[in-house]
Amino acid sequence: MPRKIRDLIKDLGKAGFVNRGGKGSHRNYIYQGKVRVTISGKSGDDAKTYQERAVNNAIEGITNETGE
Repeated sequence: MPRKIRDLIKDLGKAGFVNRGGKGSHRNYIYQGKVRVTISGKSGDDAKTYQERAVNNAIEGITNETGE
């Protein structure tokens, strides 16, 4: 069963990403001005595979950068 958009947003929040707003159903998240990721869709929608991949890559990017 695919994850929900709200789950991806929670993961980004836990990792320290900040919502910079967006237009329509798009949300732009940024981590210390370096790593960016955009999530589209309503919070109750199923996340697409590419969205999950983008969130995972963004979180891995900051953990590799910080050495955690």
